[in-house]
Amino acid sequence: MKFALRAAASLLAITVLPMVAAPAAAQASTQADQNQALLQFFADYDKAQLSRSPLAKSFRGMRDADYGKWDEVGEAAERREYEADLAALKSMRARFDPARLNADNRLSYRLFEKMIERRTKAYEFRDYGYVFDQMNGPQSQFPAFLINIHRVENKSDAEAYVSRLKGLGPAIDQLIADSRDSAEKGLMPPKWVYPYVTADAKNVVSGFPFTKIATEAPLYADLKSKVAKLDIAQAEKDALLAAGADALIMSVKPAYARLITEMERQEKIASTDDGIWRMKRGAEYYTERLGNYTTTDMTPDQIHQLGLAQVARIHGEVREIMQRTNFQGDLTAFFKFMREDPRFYAPNTDEGRALYLAETEKAKQAVTAKLPAWFGTLPQSPMEVKRVEEFREKSAGKAFYQRPAPDGSRPGVYYANLYDMKDMPLTEVEALFYHEGIPGHHLQLAIQTELKDVPAFRQFGGVTAYSEGWGLYSEKLAKDMGLYTDPYRDFGRLQLELHRAIRLVVDSGLHHKRWTREQAIKYVEDNSADAPGGIVKAIERYIVYPGQATAYMVGRLKITDLRDKAQKALGDKFDIRGFHDVILRSGPVPLDVMEERVDAWIASKQA
Repeated sequence: MKFALRAAASLLAITVLPMVAAPAAAQASTQADQNQALLQFFADYDKAQLSRSPLAKSFRGMRDADYGKWDEVGEAAERREYEADLAALKSMRARFDPARLNADNRLSYRLFEKMIERRTKAYEFRDYGYVFDQMNGPQSQFPAFLINIHRVENKSDAEAYVSRLKGLGPAIDQLIADSRDSAEKGLMPPKWVYPYVTADAKNVVSGFPFTKIATEAPLYADLKSKVAKLDIAQAEKDALLAAGADALIMSVKPAYARLITEMERQEKIASTDDGIWRMKRGAEYYTERLGNYTTTDMTPDQIHQLGLAQVARIHGEVREIMQRTNFQGDLTAFFKFMREDPRFYAPNTDEGRALYLAETEKAKQAVTAKLPAWFGTLPQSPMEVKRVEEFREKSAGKAFYQRPAPDGSRPGVYYANLYDMKDMPLTEVEALFYHEGIPGHHLQLAIQTELKDVPAFRQFGGVTAYSEGWGLYSEKLAKDMGLYTDPYRDFGRLQLELHRAIRLVVDSGLHHKRWTREQAIKYVEDNSADAPGGIVKAIERYIVYPGQATAYMVGRLKITDLRDKAQKALGDKFDIRGFHDVILRSGPVPLDVMEERVDAWIASKQA
């Protein structure tokens, strides 16, 4: 994606020292020096990144002189990040000999190489990602950042919030200019994306102080709530709210008005074609995206065939559920029954939403009690369950996770999108939580965030096939743990797994085989029990996020294959807790590195 909340990559000046042979008596000291120097190298790299990214500092719970600022956006900022990454890679290779490093630092060295290489390939297509879309657009991500990440614990924090409101307008204006430049190059999202963006933008600037009505705009309501909790005089609170209202009116509102105008202009000239095949180098871009997200060299055709094979496998497992429930009819009829029977849905009311969240909490308690028997390492950070905020729930995905702050100041959060309860079947409550929460993303990301003695890029970075593969693996792991006692909830698990298998088919169909949005929607309707609204939202996600959705099943299959391999090789010596530690305690790694680590673990257990 062209827009991302990621630290600007830069590197402190580091002298490249010549490599000279050390006497035998000094080799141990030299190795220690190399290891310490590499750790310092990574620390300097991280410090430079943070110096360019006030947002990254906020995500980590840091509050300093930059707390009231946004990251610089635009082509110049992207170029600086790119050049800093290349300089860092060159310097690391010149200064350090992997043979002189210990095992963990050799891993860090290799992972840094792979990370920069992926970024370098992505930079070539930096203009191809959409600036504004319904999934990652700053029109909703910036307000969500202020609401969910910007903490206000004293007057200075509140003043920084107001400062960010003032800076929000210029940041949006720069991104509008970037979007206009991309449109002139023909790099635009499909026509149907634009109404989502304009709806999000209008939601942000609706309510008081933009209009004299009782309902408060989301950002004003958030600032008001946070300021109300401060232990300061009421006059100071009133002054902060007045300053916030002024910033919203003078900076945010006009910028969002310009955004809406530009989105409406682009909508009139946008294409109705969906896949990125329509772009000048669309095929090359899609190949790069698949490699980036899956960390494999799988071709679009291989992805497509893998998807078809997995859909067929899961259909077979669904038929076993049909037998367990004594369903009379074929697979299509069963999907229709699961999609339409009202018993599988909570009412589309506040009571229904409360029921869904209560069922999620129940799943949380059930799995948490079983964790010690399955994991040698457990996170310390707590996790909360929340509903997606109303201002962005229409365009947001059905569920997602936000990792905790490393200093413990912010818990992990599992978000459920309860905009339309017809898109959130109760049969999927458990599996969805096990993926996004525990033992899925929360357990994996909290453990990663709490890692000690590893470089920050490993502690806070990501590899999609690893993280999303783990999330999907966790859905099935919960069955191994004795959960899903209701066969219809077990079908919900299979339905979500089928959803990820179908992604391989439709993502490659859209971006490689030139399927239309409607063809992709029809394929999902014919092969799953996905709710109609959920189908449309999912397909629209894949269209603006090419390749990303393929990483889930690719990563999950790799983890499952490695577990099967280890169990076969070790027999009675196999320890599931140890296996999970090998996967989780490295932090995110490409799939080939994951396999090497598991192979080494197997060998160590056999010795």
